[in-house]
Amino acid sequence: MPIPFTPLALSTVTAVSAMGIGAAATRRALHERLGGLRPAGPEDRPAAFVGRVDGVDAVALPPELARYNCRNNRLAEMALLQDGFLAAAEALRDRLGAARVAVVMGTSTSGIAETEAAYRRRPEGSFDLPEDFDFAATHDLFSLPRYVRARLGLAGPALTISTACTSGARAFLEAATMISAGLCDAAVVGGVDTLCRMTVEGFGSLALLAPGPTRPCAADRDGITVGEAAAFVLLTRPRDAAPGAVQLLGAGASSDGHHMSSPHPEGLGAVSAMRAALEAAQLDAAQIDYINLHGTGTRANDAMEDRAVSHLFGNAVPCSSTKGWTGHTLGASGALEAVVAALCLQDGLVPGCLGVERVDPEFQADVAIENRQVPLRRVLSNSFGFGGSNCSLVLGRAA
Repeated sequence: MPIPFTPLALSTVTAVSAMGIGAAATRRALHERLGGLRPAGPEDRPAAFVGRVDGVDAVALPPELARYNCRNNRLAEMALLQDGFLAAAEALRDRLGAARVAVVMGTSTSGIAETEAAYRRRPEGSFDLPEDFDFAATHDLFSLPRYVRARLGLAGPALTISTACTSGARAFLEAATMISAGLCDAAVVGGVDTLCRMTVEGFGSLALLAPGPTRPCAADRDGITVGEAAAFVLLTRPRDAAPGAVQLLGAGASSDGHHMSSPHPEGLGAVSAMRAALEAAQLDAAQIDYINLHGTGTRANDAMEDRAVSHLFGNAVPCSSTKGWTGHTLGASGALEAVVAALCLQDGLVPGCLGVERVDPEFQADVAIENRQVPLRRVLSNSFGFGGSNCSLVLGRAA
């Protein structure tokens, strides 16, 4: 059964990815079809291309939070400084009270790159990690919400969601549930994941890495490109947002547990999540104007999602994946694509898949491969992950 849902406003949004730093750069990349994937460096083996964010290593955390220094938290800091997000969060804190604003973050690997570096710094023959390695503040999955909460001076509930590729989307659902239950009045919601050797080599071991930039939905698609991103949203009641703010209208999740790394071939869990999101939003399939696909670029995932989407929507709703711009940003992808969906709603934009000359002829859904300018009122954003985790969000304009 869908969770009873009261619409919530995305009162402030920001994102940093290979597309660019901040909402304006993200919007420009979408409209001008400027992808951010580029050849990998030696640190990214065995990937051919990655979605790397420039300038992360130069980011400095506030001195009092120096113990949290790792690539994941530096990327989070970079995003918090964009689009007036820091000031908006502080104003919300001052208005509602620090204890009434939650932090709900999605991440898949957190600061694991810091642990990788610590292992490389071990003295020869030693099994002990360096004494200056702070696992709790860097690698630990709770490092991210702990850092964000401290950075923003918040004292409300804090939660990490780590459900593979659905983490960033699932953070929205969990935050909405907490607000509905009266645990908080608003939430800083988002996802952050950064490139690390474990992730890249893990996908390489599964033979899922594309030799070039990923091309979701293409007839000759050949795998994923791993990327990194940070995306944050101030999720508030509509009265605490500016008039006309994009709203979270519904959310749905499922767990089909079909296989650890392969999706259910018919997309049964994906169908369940999308249907639950529609029911939570009290909408019919015909009322969705665009679907942001999970669309990783692998043969199995894209085919499954096409079957699931066409089962519910036929070919009546345009859909596309934006991972050709950013790569698959793992635990951040659901939050990043929620921000992308919000920008598309504001601009009336269906961003066609990048680098696709011909859509898989077996697909039945209406996959866009060129940008389309159309009026949008409601968008469905999909995230599907390892272990059969599925989550769908419905975003739209206030009725």
